[in-house]
Amino acid sequence: MMVAPGSAPVRRFHSTYGNKTIELDATSLTPLKGADSWINYPLGILSALPHFGLKVPAGFDYLDSSDLPAGAGLSSSAAIELSSALAFLGITGQDVDRETLVKIGKYAENNYVGVPCGILDQGVSGFGKKDHLVFIDCRGPKFDTVPIPAGVHFWIFNTHTKHALVDGLYAARNRECMTAAAALGVSLLHEVTPAQVLAAEARLGEAEFKRARHVTEEIARVDATKEALAKGDLATVGKLLVASHRSSQHLFENSTPELDFLVDTLEKTPGVYGARLSGGGFGGAVMAMTGDQFNAANADQVAAAYAARFGARPDVLHMQTGPGAAVM
Repeated sequence: MMVAPGSAPVRRFHSTYGNKTIELDATSLTPLKGADSWINYPLGILSALPHFGLKVPAGFDYLDSSDLPAGAGLSSSAAIELSSALAFLGITGQDVDRETLVKIGKYAENNYVGVPCGILDQGVSGFGKKDHLVFIDCRGPKFDTVPIPAGVHFWIFNTHTKHALVDGLYAARNRECMTAAAALGVSLLHEVTPAQVLAAEARLGEAEFKRARHVTEEIARVDATKEALAKGDLATVGKLLVASHRSSQHLFENSTPELDFLVDTLEKTPGVYGARLSGGGFGGAVMAMTGDQFNAANADQVAAAYAARFGARPDVLHMQTGPGAAVM
C-alpha cells in the first residue's frame, strides 16, 4: 500500500483489485457501501486518529494492492488498517508505539466499520515477526512472540464460502459472550475458569453456556500451545489446533460443513500436525500446520477431495511467516 500527500483537499483511493479510483472530499468520513466498502477501513483509521491525539492528513493519493484473500478469515481488514495508519502517520510526520498502532486499528474496526472484534487481528499485524507466532494476552493487553520450531509449515485452504462478519453472526456471538459474562458476575469471560463455567451451567442459557465454555477453554488451549511450542512438542500443538476447531464447531458454532470437511480430511493426512478454521469462521479458510513431508501434491489431494464433495476447488496457499506492518 502506498500513500502520497496531495496539495488539493481531495482523497483519492485506488485498488488494483477492482482497478477503480474513488475520489472523496477531504472533509468526508461517510462510510461507503457495496464494492467500494473496502475504503471504510482507511476511513476508519482517519476517524480514529483524533481519539488518540493525532493529526489527520488532508488530501492524499492512496493505492492499495494485496495478494491476501479478502473475507477468508486471514485478517485482510487488519492489514489494511495498520498499513493505512502507518502511512497516514508517516505523511504527517507522526509516530506511535506498536501497542498504540494496534489500538488505533481496533478502534477503527469497532467504532467506524462496526465489527465488535477483539484485538487479535490487529495485534498479529502489529507485532508479527519472522519465524515466530504472536502470543496475545487480552487481559493487558500484552503482546509477545514465540519462536516456531524448524520444519513447520502453514497452509491455507480458502473455500471462498460466505464470510461476512457484519452480517450479524459474529456480533451475535459477541452479545452471547457478554451476556454469559454478566450472568457469571464478571466483565469479561477471561475472568473465570472453565471449571467455574461448568459449575454455573444452570444459571446460563444453552447458547451462553456453550460460548462461555469455548472462550474459557480456548484460553487454556492457547496457554498449553505456548508451552508445547517452547518444548518443540509439535504433536501436542497439532492436537490443540484440532481441539480448537472442534470447540468452534460444537460450542462456539461458527464453523461450516465445508470447514469441518477440510479439518477432517487434513487430520487424516500424513504430515499434518493439526488444522482449524481461521479467523471469525462462518466460512472462509482453514489453516493447517504441517511438517516438511507435507507438500504441494498432498495439498492438491486435499483440495481434490474437497472439490469432489462440494463441487468447487479451494485455493491453496503455502504461507510463510514475516514481520508485521512496516514502512518500506
